[in-house]
Amino acid sequence: MHVLVTGGAGYVGSNVVRALLDSGHQVSVIDDLSSGHRAALPPEVPLIVGRCGDMRALDETLRDAPPDGVMHLAAKCSVGESMADPRIYYQANLRDSLDLLDWIVARGVGWIIHSSTCAAYGIPEHQPMDESVCPRPINAYGATKLAVDQAIEFYRQAYSIGGTSLRYFNAAGAQPDGTLGEDKTPASNLIPRVLAVALGQAELLEVYGNDYDSIDGTGVRDYIHVADLAAAHLAAMESLAAGAAGAVYNLGTETGSSVLQVAETARAVTGHPIPLRFGSRRAGDPAVLVASSQRARRQLGWSATRSDLETILADAWRWHTARPEGYG
Repeated sequence: MHVLVTGGAGYVGSNVVRALLDSGHQVSVIDDLSSGHRAALPPEVPLIVGRCGDMRALDETLRDAPPDGVMHLAAKCSVGESMADPRIYYQANLRDSLDLLDWIVARGVGWIIHSSTCAAYGIPEHQPMDESVCPRPINAYGATKLAVDQAIEFYRQAYSIGGTSLRYFNAAGAQPDGTLGEDKTPASNLIPRVLAVALGQAELLEVYGNDYDSIDGTGVRDYIHVADLAAAHLAAMESLAAGAAGAVYNLGTETGSSVLQVAETARAVTGHPIPLRFGSRRAGDPAVLVASSQRARRQLGWSATRSDLETILADAWRWHTARPEGYG
């Protein structure tokens, strides 16, 4: 199949591109390179530099060879930033996604897979959370991603396209061979910030809050290996290609790790002391987010195979030590 990957030069997107190519599919990418990197893509992959909803840019490259489907990973994804400046999140995450959906319908593209987030749920009613939890996002990031999930469902019903949303929380790790990893400046996700301390690029790890109702007072998240996420995108694609209408799937391990547990595992993996400093909570951060993936296992045949914390950190450490300045 020919697959358009939006945000394909980004962290998760480039790993999805790798998985598609390894499975024999044709890939095109659109990415504005605001956080992605051309070096994360093989040189033979066509790259459209622009926002994902730019119909003109998409048509200029894809009019004569439209894709069979779209894997939509382009988004802004910082909880803290979304609360400080929600306007740019509604523009980048919602407006551009609606423009992309309109292009999909107008060009007769068959399906869309949305790389969504468990932040759409807000503070869940139970843990681990499954898809029955009523979404009540508590930050602008989660709210915009939920709005896209809902739009896909209504477009699916009205325009007979396939549509699936994959909700996960913390993508982590790197390709086991060390060739693709997370390079975002400034780093906002926990694991790159922890490893930056081990690399000597930061003096200590700032921990945002130690008074949560959790195992040790720090936030608990469900970390999932980026290679497992890429495999989930392919499993969802195969389901849609086989005629399924699509659905919402949570992707997780059903176990969570606290900030302190991540730091302790990182010390063991890297052999470096990682000093901490406790600060105040970030606006919009729930105490615990852990996802059940029973529906994905049952309907897609997918499960996480590399998402234990030690493997995630070992793979990420291999990437960061090989390329301490990222893609350069």
